[in-house]
Amino acid sequence: MLDDRAKLLLKALVERYIADGQPVGSRTLSRASGLDLSPATIRNVMSDLEELGLIASPHTSAGRIPTARGYRLFVDTMLTVQRDGLDTPQLRPEQPQKVIANAAHLLSNLSQFVGVVMAPRRTSVFRHIEFLRLSERRFLVIIVSPEGDVQNRVIFTDADYSQSQLIEAANFLNAHYAGLAMEQVRERLKSEVDLLRGEIAALMQAAVTVSSEVLSQAQDEVVISGERNLLSVSDFSSDMGNLRRAFDLFEQKTQILRLLDISSQAEGVRIYIGGESQVVPFEELSVVSAPYEVDGKVVGTLGVIGPTRMPYDKMIQIVDITSKLVSNALSYRK
Repeated sequence: MLDDRAKLLLKALVERYIADGQPVGSRTLSRASGLDLSPATIRNVMSDLEELGLIASPHTSAGRIPTARGYRLFVDTMLTVQRDGLDTPQLRPEQPQKVIANAAHLLSNLSQFVGVVMAPRRTSVFRHIEFLRLSERRFLVIIVSPEGDVQNRVIFTDADYSQSQLIEAANFLNAHYAGLAMEQVRERLKSEVDLLRGEIAALMQAAVTVSSEVLSQAQDEVVISGERNLLSVSDFSSDMGNLRRAFDLFEQKTQILRLLDISSQAEGVRIYIGGESQVVPFEELSVVSAPYEVDGKVVGTLGVIGPTRMPYDKMIQIVDITSKLVSNALSYRK
């Protein structure tokens, strides 16, 4: 455990490094901490902090910088977040895709880093379905989601169907299965196949299969905004390797999705610091994230991705407020 003096010096060192981006020496730390300590005493405390893995000494500098472990202790025990003074515009209730895109843009503008929003997780539920005959054994399936999105897909079948048969199949699906997830519809069709004429059941199974794929792919899984902001961050602009790895991460999206999915299972704002686990892929990046809700149910996550040397207090405030704005915009629309 750190004593109060060591905690105060670590807090001052982290805050000074976040503000200046330069390794912090004992003389600078003495002024920043406000403690009346000799340079020798401060050097001894810094040596202890380094042994604990909380700070490190860059190759050519006598100063120290925080490690991932040092940042973690700082954000968990020393950080105070102001809950006012942030001027944020409102997010208007619109189509979900528009709200998500606007939220990602808002996060990047407020933070001057990268804004990411995981789109609302959808179950493959349909509100209404129709069939249209295009040619022999070739049909158009029209699927309407509960949100009012309309998706079309062409299916090919082994047998041919008349328009009256298509209407019969659509009426049956809409009357008995509207509002259910496609997986549930598929299972119930298997058990209720005896109630249906065989050829109609086959048509319904084909339609359910393609509809499930359509509804699950109806929108981008994650929206990213502001990647170019990293070009003006010295931690990246001075190291093309760091910058390239960051842009690879944004392009692939898989790791970001995994991270946001993990944070959607937690309450409130979470901070992931690069280098402390496999969650964030490399040391120079940190992520501040929070889940958002629709009608009281968590449906997605949003956050800010930036350098580990970010003003965490401000990022927490930005992410927290934006998650509430998104929740309000999506819930109001419904």
